Amino acid sequence: MFEAHFGEIASLVTALCWTVTAISFELAGRKIGSLSVNFIRLVIAFILIGIFTTFTRGMFLPFDATGHAWFWLSISGIIGFVIGDLFLFQAFVEIGSRISMLIMACSPPITALLGFMIMNERLTLQEMIGMFVTVCGIALVILVRKSGEKKVQLAHPVKGLIFAFLGAVGQSLGLIFSKIGMGDYNAFAATQIRVIFGIIGFSIVFTIIRRWSKLNSAVRNIDAMKKVSIGAFFGPFLGVSFSLLAVQYTEAGIASTIMAIVPVLIIVPSIIIFKEKVSLKEIFGAVITVSGVALLFV
Repeated sequence: MFEAHFGEIASLVTALCWTVTAISFELAGRKIGSLSVNFIRLVIAFILIGIFTTFTRGMFLPFDATGHAWFWLSISGIIGFVIGDLFLFQAFVEIGSRISMLIMACSPPITALLGFMIMNERLTLQEMIGMFVTVCGIALVILVRKSGEKKVQLAHPVKGLIFAFLGAVGQSLGLIFSKIGMGDYNAFAATQIRVIFGIIGFSIVFTIIRRWSKLNSAVRNIDAMKKVSIGAFFGPFLGVSFSLLAVQYTEAGIASTIMAIVPVLIIVPSIIIFKEKVSLKEIFGAVITVSGVALLFV
């Protein structure tokens, strides 16, 4: 039974890991900024994966990867880790991890839509209904009507919501290119290739905007570094690797659906850790969002 549902189990582990990493990176980002968190967590992940693959595969670096794998996984790393996560981590700072991860539930519908637009994949009526339900669930959370007013307004800063949406687009594209490049190649080694190009991408960003001095001071913040280390372990090391295992052993749609339960999983930790006041409307909206994602692939 375990082997028959390994992909689904890997997807669930991914969702749990992303819940932990979202909270850890929000806490760290408030102290040292999202850019520093992004770079440091990739360096930590690179070392962790290298140690792991040394013991499991006999090599620190993925020397056995094909040119095809390097090409597509490098593109995936730049789009997913650099562009997508750059926006997502800033969204953590702007609107918090709970709302950000709810917006990230747009990723599976975006993936389906991009497949339709780019690769001429067919969209069924049920999939279109699933997209509509997902958007409705998110709208229920981010839109609010103030007492005595008829006008509906956004309950959270526009900039943060846009950043989270762009993060979702980056994750969708990153997943598509990962699947193309990985094939049946080792998931942890594939993740390391993505991480390598993520580090290269952020090094270029830091050089252009001259942020190396701030990175230096960020590394000296012990409390923030502890949280980044936890986030790196559960995020780009375990979480991303298990997400690649998930799409390797089950259909991408099924994997995406299970991974999308993060907005529900993160509610309780947000209440306990951040003392957030979560309304019944927001809980209902999160459940509707996940239900809409499930409709896409059932």
